[in-house]
Amino acid sequence: MSPDIMDEPATSQGVGGLIRVRLDLAYDGTDFTGWAIQEGSDLRTVQGEVEAALATVLRVDGPLRLTVAGRTDAGVHARGQVAHVDLPAELWNRTTPEDVLRRLNGILDDDVLIHSVAAAAPGFDARFSPLSRVYRYRLCDDLKKYDPLRRHDVVLVKGPLNVAQMNEAASLLVGLRDFASFCRKRERATTIRTLIRCSFSRTDDGLVVATVEADAFCHSMVRSIVGALLDVGQGRHEPAWITRTAEALERTAAIQVAPALGLTLEEIVYPPDEDLPAQAERTRRRRA
Repeated sequence: MSPDIMDEPATSQGVGGLIRVRLDLAYDGTDFTGWAIQEGSDLRTVQGEVEAALATVLRVDGPLRLTVAGRTDAGVHARGQVAHVDLPAELWNRTTPEDVLRRLNGILDDDVLIHSVAAAAPGFDARFSPLSRVYRYRLCDDLKKYDPLRRHDVVLVKGPLNVAQMNEAASLLVGLRDFASFCRKRERATTIRTLIRCSFSRTDDGLVVATVEADAFCHSMVRSIVGALLDVGQGRHEPAWITRTAEALERTAAIQVAPALGLTLEEIVYPPDEDLPAQAERTRRRRA
């Protein structure tokens, strides 16, 4: 979900240079093939839609490339996605953030909404500045409580789920470790992550909601963790099985990837503005 190829350092901000612009946005991922543009393909992506809308609003012919905090997969939703784009100061200064926001939302389809557009704080980098990313996965284990109006963001599973057992197993994954057992490996990409939080709770409307927070995520990591913990909740494995699985450092058919539709990127957590440059530099060193 978060790529591991190094970005260029943040550009300078100011008259005559480049202005880094931050966009906060949300989207229903149902009809998208993910965030990222796929070269040589005309598949619909969030990045493609927003970049095209930006080019129209700003009246530019060339591509405007967005850098995103977390690259969501096909079918995955976002409530708190963040991206940035570097624009020539002259181009940015001939409009207003309010006008750009209004016109973007007038162009984009209803499954994408830009919440805010603003010049970024010095040193801000949407991808490298975050302290963490927060995802939630929504499940329903009671057919009588399943709401078909939420079929695009809630997964119906056989229940009842043992939430206490799932939380016991989830707690065994928290901390710094190699999550190779739960990731699809990519060349030159590390699978070492710090899992800050992983827990399940039952809501008043009958849902079982997983909250998963980490400094960053590798490809399919959240859905693989949820899929493994579902096996615990449904009684196919005891909680200690998750430790043995994690320590194997190898993906197996025993870990099923949970469906994309239940997953939502809820929040990107950033440090205070004055700490943004240092945080971005720490992240770059760690990824290298």
